[in-house]
Amino acid sequence: MSSDKDDDLLIVQRVQAGDKLAFNLLVNKYHRRVARLLTRMVRNQEDIEDVVQETFIKAYRAIGNFRGDSAFYTWIYRIAINTAKNLLVTQGRRPSTLKESNDGDSETFEDNAALSNIDTPESLYQTKQIGEAVNEAMAALPEELRSAIVMREIDGLSYEEIAAAMDCPIGTVRSRIFRARESIAAKIKPLLEPKGSKRW
Repeated sequence: MSSDKDDDLLIVQRVQAGDKLAFNLLVNKYHRRVARLLTRMVRNQEDIEDVVQETFIKAYRAIGNFRGDSAFYTWIYRIAINTAKNLLVTQGRRPSTLKESNDGDSETFEDNAALSNIDTPESLYQTKQIGEAVNEAMAALPEELRSAIVMREIDGLSYEEIAAAMDCPIGTVRSRIFRARESIAAKIKPLLEPKGSKRW
C-alpha cells in the first residue's frame, strides 16, 4: 500500500512539474474505482460519468495543492464525494441504494449473504429478504454514515483512509461505522431469529 502511495506521489510530482500527460496515468488507474464509489450515491450512469470527469478536472486544477499528506486516492475520493453531493443537491435528489447499482463488479451485502447460504428455496428467500433489509437500512442511513460504511465494507478502505476522504477525525469515522452497523443489524436481526434457522 505504501509503495502504491509512493508511486502515485511520484506521478503527482511529475504533473506538478509540468508533465501534463502524467496525469493520464492517475486517471487510468483510478477512473474505475471512482466510478464504482459514485454508483453508491448517484443513480444515472450518465451523471456518474459526468461526476467522474468533473472530479478529475477538479483534481487536475488543484493538483498543485496536493502535498502527499494522504494517499492520492483518498484525496480524489474526497473530491468525488463532494462533487457528487453537489450534483445531488442541485438535482434535489438523494443518493441511490446499493440495490440500484448496475456495476457488475460491485459487491453488495446481498451478494455476500448468498455466498454462504445453502441453495434451498427457503434459504434463497431468506437471503433475498436479508439483502432487501440491508439495502433499506443503508438507504435510511444519514449520508455520512452510509458513505463511511460503504468505504469500509465495500471499498475496503482503512479507517485512516476514510478519515482522510471524509475530512474528519478517525474517532468520528469509527463512530459512524459503528452506528451504521448497529442500524443495519437492528434491521436484519428479526429476519435471523425466527424458526431457529441457520445463520446466513
